[in-house]
Amino acid sequence: MAVWFFAALNAKKTVRHEDALSRLGNTLPILVGAILLSAHPAWLGPFQVRLLPNDVTISVAGAVLTFIGLVFAVWARFHIGRNWSGVITLKQDHVLIRSGPYALVRHPIYTGLMLGIIGSAVARRDIAAALAVAAVLYAVLRRMTIEESWMSDSFGRDYADYKARTPALIPFLL
Repeated sequence: MAVWFFAALNAKKTVRHEDALSRLGNTLPILVGAILLSAHPAWLGPFQVRLLPNDVTISVAGAVLTFIGLVFAVWARFHIGRNWSGVITLKQDHVLIRSGPYALVRHPIYTGLMLGIIGSAVARRDIAAALAVAAVLYAVLRRMTIEESWMSDSFGRDYADYKARTPALIPFLL
């Protein structure tokens, strides 16, 4: 959170931003996911049922996935530099970034954050964690749809070429 906060202080001026109602449609599922992942199991009732065995190997695998995901997201955040925003925006003199993690996927911050959420869910191993992954994935896919439209409008053929060559979320696949 600190990395995101301090890096945001140097962002370019916003020239277009998502309206508040649309932003709420992205934020609420993320909030639900965060609550499901962080709530004490006793508060979750039937959602505390384990989906994976209580095994140290599974916990370590979840921690490793979380670490890799967060490192990838932070790398992407620094690489996009002043074009970044925590909400869907277009910045003044916005630049289409296609290098670094953006050469692997079009949405590397989302890729990293989803990997981190999945890792946390694997470590937690319960139904609530699986529901958290679903909620955050919904928000990510919704945000991507809006961002893709805005980037196509702004960068035209350059973005179409980038989109044709570079997967959205999963390197070499999707």
